[in-house]
Parts: sequence; structure tokens; C-alpha cells
Amino acid sequence: MSMGTSLIPVILSGGSGSRLWPLSRAMYPKQLLPLAGSDSMLQDTIGRLAGLAAIRPPIVVCNEDHRFMVAEQLRENKHKAAAIILEPVGRNTAPAVAVAAFEALRSSVDDMDPMILVLPADHVIEDIPTFHRAIEQGMEQARAGNLVTFGIVPQSAHTGYGYIRAGDSMNAHTFRVDQFREKPDQATADSYLEKGGYYWNSGMFLFKASRYLQELAKFAPKMQSQCMTAYSCSKRDMDFTRLDTESFEQCPSDSIDYAVMEKTDCAVVIPLDAGWNDVGSWSSLWELGEPDEQGNVVIGDVLSEDTHNSYLRSENRLIATVGIKDCVVVDTADALLVADRNQVQDVKGIVEQLKKLNRSETTLHKKVYRPWGSYEGIAISQGYQAKRITVNPGGCLSLQLHHKRSEHWIVVKGVAEVTCSDKIFELRENESTYIPIGEKHRLENRTDEPVEMIEVQVGSYLGEDDIVRFEDVYGRTDN
Repeated sequence: MSMGTSLIPVILSGGSGSRLWPLSRAMYPKQLLPLAGSDSMLQDTIGRLAGLAAIRPPIVVCNEDHRFMVAEQLRENKHKAAAIILEPVGRNTAPAVAVAAFEALRSSVDDMDPMILVLPADHVIEDIPTFHRAIEQGMEQARAGNLVTFGIVPQSAHTGYGYIRAGDSMNAHTFRVDQFREKPDQATADSYLEKGGYYWNSGMFLFKASRYLQELAKFAPKMQSQCMTAYSCSKRDMDFTRLDTESFEQCPSDSIDYAVMEKTDCAVVIPLDAGWNDVGSWSSLWELGEPDEQGNVVIGDVLSEDTHNSYLRSENRLIATVGIKDCVVVDTADALLVADRNQVQDVKGIVEQLKKLNRSETTLHKKVYRPWGSYEGIAISQGYQAKRITVNPGGCLSLQLHHKRSEHWIVVKGVAEVTCSDKIFELRENESTYIPIGEKHRLENRTDEPVEMIEVQVGSYLGEDDIVRFEDVYGRTDN
């Protein structure tokens, strides 16, 4: 067997992206959104690795709530994952990478000690050839037993990033890590740029799976032990690896930087100047966009007059602006954000207010994604609500019943197979059926085209928890 010749990407897809509210929600976070192109950020992260030598299918680590969206986005782009590891709770990046390292060592049959390339799922990198060269340089260092991080060549004295101070030069493109620095104030950030030798901390890493686990055991032994137990007691569920909940809950929470990189004497940094952006706020998307003559980045149905240097995004209806500058306006089906472009870091404060008020806008969009497709609320009032439901090709809702509502189904596109009580029949475009209260029922799409349907619910209670499942191909106990 070879040693350290294969490269397994580890994609960290666990964040919530609260600074990009109202587009990013807890159940539909920024890495699953097409923010910087037609593909989602997760799809872009995996796609930009194509062409690298020795690259293997990725290991994706994600929140259990996002599992079906992650799997569907990989399927859409024909990306096959080596594993999708589900975290029962968030424990920061060091444990996430540890369980991925155990998976890499277990599953890599032709390489006793593969290298893993740790990448957050929500970054933009514009210069792919330069990015690939940096990874290839990093692979040389990883084979030698070093732990590599990629330091972004700073474009400004940014106070929103941590910094890495480079130490002694190892070769033309690699330095020993002298020190990690916290996010600085403005004067300190200015001094970093003036002195030189400081790089933004990208959160991207490259090392042998075994070396990371060795260093983790040295500096954070309880974390390494709990991750090993959580992984060894994990269970396979369809496309997913479910970590043992109790073991992982007892794992300390920490970042790779604090747990390992700041303590090891084998950390090296490779400077990277490849058009990197972590898309941490709406102003980041304004910087990434293609501005018009007035400096506006416009997405969707927007009309503007005397508007300058603004980010204007409509996901729903027409936005019209007059006489504004340096603003962010983002409109979704259920929420509108208007902010000064220089204060968008404070959007997270609005999200915190919404959480305290127990508002659903922090968690869900009006359009809710399920493993079989999606549904979107159209109208709701006392005693009834209407939804637009889309069932993907091959999608199948659970066999279920409701105690407090009946349902009327009208197919507007495609061919659906309906189960209602002991009857199974097809519904075609412009045909409808009625599901009485208490009747077992199911909807399935056996065709190669999506099925679109309008569902009208009538009853004394219309909550999503009025559901009794009898069979579910996705193994769900939730919705």
C-alpha cells in the first residue's frame, strides 16, 4: 500500500450564516445557497477541486438537519461523496475534522495514511489554477509530516479576520507559523499590513489524517478520545454516517486553530493570493459582484433611480430604490432587509432579536426543503392553508395520516401516483383528489419530471406535527 499519496477533501458544511439573513436561515444556510453563481457554495467548493492530482471523493461533515439538502446537491452535480458525516450537535471544527480523519483512515483502502484537505463549504476562490498550485505545494509539506494552513495575502487591513504571522522561510512559498493572532482592532490591522509577513487566517488546512490525530491526542486528549468513540460507535443510515450522540455531546468544543495549530511545532503556512472571499456578510457579496455604472450590484427584479454603491437583491417581488447610496436591500418572500452597507456585520443582532421572539424567520423560509422536494406556503387563514408542493423525480412522501385536517390535492404539472386508504391511482395535470381526515395516504413521483401540486388543507389544526408516519423511505421520524 502507498503512504500519503491520495488527497481526500473534508468539506465542513455546518455553519448557519446568520450575517446573511434573510436569505440564509438555520435550516437553509449560506453554504447551500447559490450566492456567488448558479451553483450553491457547497457545490462550488467541491467543483473547484476537479483536476487536482490524486484527488478522491470528499467527506462532507454537516448538521443533521441539512442532510437531505447536502445529499441532493451532491447528486445534482454528480459529485459522489466518500461519506456524509452527521453531527448530532455542533462542536466546532477540531472535532469535525477528527471524525473525518477517522473516516479517511478507515475508508482509504489503497492508502494507509491519506492526506486530508480541510475546506469550509462557504468560501469563494476565483483563481483556481493558483489555488491548485498552493494545494500541490501543501501536499509536499503534508507528506513530510507538517500541518499546513493557507494564509490569504491581505487586500486590506481587515478587522474581521484572524491573522497568521509567518516565521522562518522553509522554501520560496512556505513559512513556519510564528504565531496566530486574534481579530485585531483597526490600528493593529494597519500595523500588520505595514510590517508585512501577516496573512488572513483562511480556515483551510492540509495534513495527513494520522498526523492530525496524533497532534490532537497530544494537545486535546479528551477531544480525540471522544471523537474516536463517537466515530467507532457511529451507524450507517442510507447515505449518511450518524455519529454516536452521547459520545459526541461529551466532546469539548474548539477550533482547529486553538486545539492544535497554535500548539504544534509542525505548523506551516503557504501564502495564497487567489481571489479568496469567505462571504461573511452582504458587503462581501457586493465586493464580489459585477457593479453597474452607478456601482450597484443588482440581482433579480430591481429598478433604481439615483442609487449608488448598493447591493440590491430580490428573490420575490419588484424592488424599487430612489436616492440611496451604500445600502443593502435584500427581499425574500417573508422578510425584507434594509441596511447600511458598512454596518451589515450587525445583521446578526436582528437574528438574535428574532430568536428571542421565537419567530420562524430565523429558521425557515416560506419555501421548505424536504428529501423528496419542497413545499411553499401560498395562503393561510383560520381553518385552512394552501401550499405549492414540488416532488422531485423519484421522490416519495411518507405513508401518513392526519388527525385534525383533510387535504385537497390538485396536480398542475406532471404525473403523481396517489395512495389513499386501499386505493392506488394516478393524478395527471388538472386532476384532483380529496384526502379525508384519518385516511392513510402517500404521494409518489415515479417519472423523470418534477410533479407540482397545490394542496389545500382544511381543519381545526394545521401544524406540521399533526402527522402519523407508517412508512418512510428516508428513515425520518421528523418531517
